[in-house]
Amino acid sequence: MSYYDILIVGAGHAGAQAAIALRQMGFDGSVGMIGDEKDPPYERPPLSKEYFAGDKGFDRLLIRPAAFWAERNIAMLLGRRVRSVDPVGRFVTVGDEEIGYGKLIWCTGGSPRMLTCKGADAHNVHAVRRRDDVDAMMAKLDSVTHVTIIGGGYIGLEAAAVLSKLGKQVVLLEAQDRVLARVAGEDLSRFYEGEHRAHGVDRRTGAQIDHIDATDGRATAVLMQDGERIDTDMIIVGIGIIPETGPLIAAGAAGGNGVDVDEYCRTSLPDIYAVGDCASHANRFAGGAQMRLESVQNANDQAKVAVAHIMEKPAAYDAVPWFWSNQYDLKLQTVGISAGFDQTILRGDPASRSFSIVYLKGGKVIALDCVNAVKDYVQGRAHVVAAATLDPAQLADASIPLKEVGLG
Repeated sequence: MSYYDILIVGAGHAGAQAAIALRQMGFDGSVGMIGDEKDPPYERPPLSKEYFAGDKGFDRLLIRPAAFWAERNIAMLLGRRVRSVDPVGRFVTVGDEEIGYGKLIWCTGGSPRMLTCKGADAHNVHAVRRRDDVDAMMAKLDSVTHVTIIGGGYIGLEAAAVLSKLGKQVVLLEAQDRVLARVAGEDLSRFYEGEHRAHGVDRRTGAQIDHIDATDGRATAVLMQDGERIDTDMIIVGIGIIPETGPLIAAGAAGGNGVDVDEYCRTSLPDIYAVGDCASHANRFAGGAQMRLESVQNANDQAKVAVAHIMEKPAAYDAVPWFWSNQYDLKLQTVGISAGFDQTILRGDPASRSFSIVYLKGGKVIALDCVNAVKDYVQGRAHVVAAATLDPAQLADASIPLKEVGLG
């Protein structure tokens, strides 16, 4: 049986940051990283944006050059998948091999949630989660004219922006009554709906799919519950992810929607940590609610928290969440978590394509969505961290810098 003092399962942002942090903090024991893709750790957010558009080659997505890992004596066990975890024997099973560990950091992220209707398994129905997903789509684009995107979240909207710029005819189907319904208020949703409409995207909300027509394993149309037929050459599904926690839950770890962790990213199993998209934690920026955060920020920050605890320098996780999305010439930057807001304040004019939306709960600032408004994003962060109660009239006055807004 091979053995590592620290075994990292997952070679995405969280796994890469955990390995980097271990060496940066002076850990000199053996470190192994298991990843089920053939590539070393790479950035995933550009997959639906710059990489899909052909503006950024894969080498520029690498979190570190391939040689980096060998130079720091981090064993890369790529193209492998953990089948089971034995927390008593302290080993994982990969294929027919058992790999022992002193401490385990679980960083497996999630798998795309796919459709389950008839025809959903056609070979031209794609997700956007891995390099191979996007490579498969890019290889077909020359023969594609009509694309149907299912899901009006960030992945779906970013893919729609790329495809419309490439001259494809795009229909975007969202089951809810507006895009971005799970992550933003109505003002932002309507703004992005208008932008996509202006770029030729046929955006439809309240859209209920019945099934997919397929011929010889190839999807040819999406059939709606109202009987409409939408002919298509390719389908992209962006309806969320399912956290990859099966082996840990089967081993007895507490969890449901993700594996539960404490403020130091410890699971309920001894010497096993979980970080990133798969980890469910109590987040004070969501009022202490238990939640998973699907973001690079969360992956990196939780990885550092887990490593600090391993190195006996504990610091509880308390990072302010932030996210971003690039669509057309629009850069959206979000700080905080807007879920549960009871008031919004608009700063600036959406028609100028540079504005911010401030989200309040009980009069306190809990989040901002900033579109082409970097100063608001940077200055608003402190107000989110402080849960500040600010003067509403000054908040709404875009001529007053956020750092100068007075208390309410």
